Amino acid sequence: MTDRERLAEYVDIWWQAVNDFLDLLEQVPADQWGTATDLPGWDVKAVAAHIAHLESILAGNPEETVDVGEPDHVTGLMGVYTEQGVVARRDSSPDELINEIREAATARHTALLADPPTDASARPERIFGGVAWDWERLLRNRPLDVWMHEQDIRRAVDLPGGMDSAGARHTAAYLAESLGLILAKRIGASAGTTAVLEVGGQSPVAYVVTDAGRGEPMPTVPADPTVCMRLEREAFVVLAGGRRDAEPGSVEITGDEALGRRILDSFAVTP
Repeated sequence: MTDRERLAEYVDIWWQAVNDFLDLLEQVPADQWGTATDLPGWDVKAVAAHIAHLESILAGNPEETVDVGEPDHVTGLMGVYTEQGVVARRDSSPDELINEIREAATARHTALLADPPTDASARPERIFGGVAWDWERLLRNRPLDVWMHEQDIRRAVDLPGGMDSAGARHTAAYLAESLGLILAKRIGASAGTTAVLEVGGQSPVAYVVTDAGRGEPMPTVPADPTVCMRLEREAFVVLAGGRRDAEPGSVEITGDEALGRRILDSFAVTP
C-alpha cells in the first residue's frame, strides 16, 4: 500500500468516526450534556467542545487563547491547550457545538479529498497545538481521538454501541501496537520474553523482548508464549485508553499470570 492509499484510508475512517460522533450527539438528551465522563473534569459537553476545538483548528480556523485557571485535572502544556478549547466553548449550546463540528469536519474532508497528502513523513501545514506530527501520525490519530471520545460519551449517558465500527477496529488495533513498549520499557521484561494479546474481533498480536531490550513484533504468534492475555474490545480500549481498570472477569491470562497483570496494569497509553 502506498503512502497516499494508507493516508486516504485513515481519512475515510476519521470521516466515518466524525459522522458516528455527530449521530451520537444528536441522541444525547438535553438534560444529560452535563453528565460527567470518565475523563477528569470533563462532562459530555466538554468532550464535544474538545472535538469541536481540534476539528476547527485543523479546518483552518484561528487558534484561541483563553485563561483556563488552574483546574486540578489540567496537567502539562497539552492539557492547557486542550482545556482552552473547552473553556472557549463553555457558553456554546449543544446545537452550536454539533454544527461547529459538522462544518469544520466537512470543510477539512473536502480539502483532503481535493488535495490528498501523498507523503506520510511530510509535515502538515496546519496542525493543532504546534505538535511535531507528520501526516502519518496526524491522520492515524484523528480516528482514535474521535472514536474514543464517542465511547466516553456513550458510557456517560448509557447509550452503548459503536464497538464494531471502522473507528473501533482502527483504535483497538492501533492501541494493541503498544504491547511491545509496555513489555520492554514499562515492565522491563527480560530478553526472550514473549507476550501475546488477543482482543476480541481482531487478529492477535505478539511481541518479544530482544537482546537490545526492545519490544519487537513477532512475524507469527508463538504456540507457547511467556504470557497470553485475552479480553473483549470494550474492556481493552477502556484499559488502554486510561479510562477505567478492566472489569473483574473480563480478562483471561494464561502463562505467567503475574507478568500479564503487570502488563495490563501499565497499559494506559493515551493521555
